[in-house]
Amino acid sequence: MTTVRDVYDYIDAIAPFSGQMDFDNSGLLVGDPNKVVQKIAVCLDITCDTVGEAMEQGADLMVSHHPVLFKARKKLLQGDPAYLLVSGGMSAVCAHTNLDVAVGGVNDVLAEIFSLSKVEAVSTESVPAPMVRVGFLKESMRAIELAATAAELLSAKVRWCDGGHSIETLAVCGGSGGDLVADVAALGVDALLTGDADYHDFLDAEQLGVTLIAAGHFETEIPIVSVLAQKLAERFPDVQVFLPEQKRTVKYL
Repeated sequence: MTTVRDVYDYIDAIAPFSGQMDFDNSGLLVGDPNKVVQKIAVCLDITCDTVGEAMEQGADLMVSHHPVLFKARKKLLQGDPAYLLVSGGMSAVCAHTNLDVAVGGVNDVLAEIFSLSKVEAVSTESVPAPMVRVGFLKESMRAIELAATAAELLSAKVRWCDGGHSIETLAVCGGSGGDLVADVAALGVDALLTGDADYHDFLDAEQLGVTLIAAGHFETEIPIVSVLAQKLAERFPDVQVFLPEQKRTVKYL
């Protein structure tokens, strides 16, 4: 029989929870480590919708990238996803920044999507953990070509700025990595692809000669979900693993 603890231990083996960043809250956040697991729902975000579908499908455990409990809170009331998990008797294991830095995790999957070669896990001055992946594109591209490629590969609406020269090397960082522009420039890398970036990140990138592409937090991290689900299914063949529908919270006109 597979237990919640077994699933936790497996994730800890492939993406050690000890590798999470100081601000993070990854691990077994809800539930009973000794509970037997027959069905796992794997998702990016534990929301009321994904919990509802998991309950309908009879899941015992939800595994997510983003923590269901992140910021400190003094109440846990009806309508909160964590409350719904408890009331439904489900556990939750969340693998956030530990899965970002892990081999085969969020950023390695992004590097694979862009077919990068000679990929290296890079620590930066801003992020001492090996969060960023840097590699070589198959062929050099202009900024607009790389932006179009990102839009296609990630099914995303992208924002971008032109670093002013052709791009041979690319750094990828899923989620919120816009503030890594200066670090990427210091590494001598031509472009940075991430999920979120603000206006001043684009200004800095342009001035530093780095092409910056922001392809969406959801869009740069959702690819890890199916990869993680496949790994869990292979490791626990006696357990049914499925992906509840994950809606995009951010809408575009």
